[in-house]
Amino acid sequence: MIEALEPFRIELTGYCYRMLGSGFEAEDAVQETLVRAWKAFDTYDSSRASLRTWLYRIATNICIDMQRSTQRRALAVDLGPSGGELGAPLLENAFVQPVPDALVLPEDQAIRRETVRLAFVAALQHLPPRQRAVLVLRDVLAWQASEVSALLSTSVASVNSALQRARATLRVVDVGTPLDVDDPVQKSLLSRYCEAFERHDVHTLVALLHEDATMSMPPFSWWLRGRGPISVALSDPQASCAGAWLVPVRANGSPAFWQMRPGMDRPFGLVFLDVREGLVTASTTFLNVEELLPLFGPLSPMSSRPLLRTSSDD
Repeated sequence: MIEALEPFRIELTGYCYRMLGSGFEAEDAVQETLVRAWKAFDTYDSSRASLRTWLYRIATNICIDMQRSTQRRALAVDLGPSGGELGAPLLENAFVQPVPDALVLPEDQAIRRETVRLAFVAALQHLPPRQRAVLVLRDVLAWQASEVSALLSTSVASVNSALQRARATLRVVDVGTPLDVDDPVQKSLLSRYCEAFERHDVHTLVALLHEDATMSMPPFSWWLRGRGPISVALSDPQASCAGAWLVPVRANGSPAFWQMRPGMDRPFGLVFLDVREGLVTASTTFLNVEELLPLFGPLSPMSSRPLLRTSSDD
């Protein structure tokens, strides 16, 4: 019976991640889903719902319950004005957290990779939980309205109304721009950025930024906007990245890299780049590496030396 449930783990984790904004919480939610399903399997009636629908109903209820007592996860740019002092780190649940692709993107299903991007998942957190479930099930997983209404024990009209409201909210929230892995301009931009980073060529790095680019470093709420402030931060000798290099990692369906530094046996941070029209629009470096490494697993042997390739080259 466990064998019948296990094939759904990755797609359920992807669903719960979009709902919760945390790979850690998504894994917990899926584990609880499978445990409840295992305990109640004798009561499952295949004539009333498919096994997939039954599992998603359990997972949805668990995710909604988990969100009743927590604040909305966000990106640093949503938490306050730019600039200022670095301040104290915030708790993990303040931020949308990164997740490895292998945990949330089934290889045998045509799930849209851009729907696990940090910006998209952060945008989803603006929605009430049931609207979030409706939008993910309808627009991401391509369920029929009748299937969603059965899962949520509501009417098709209610599902369609919730979907319209959710879509309206997302239209006014910045969901970012997904990377086009087949676009040679974007692939070239990532290669040039990695090369400039490894040379600690601040001038070139800044030239590759959009004029309104942002830079942030969770778990700190501090962030910057614009080439000028970012150039000052990159040039600060006390925060220098000289000697560091970037190692591609598959995460959030996006350009992502472990930032390695000389003399360190683990990464300094996990870097995400957003790109648009041949320029970098955002750089987000997660510094909670000790928490993230168990989720991502062991590093590649290539992490011990500079690697001037991008994750889109794989």
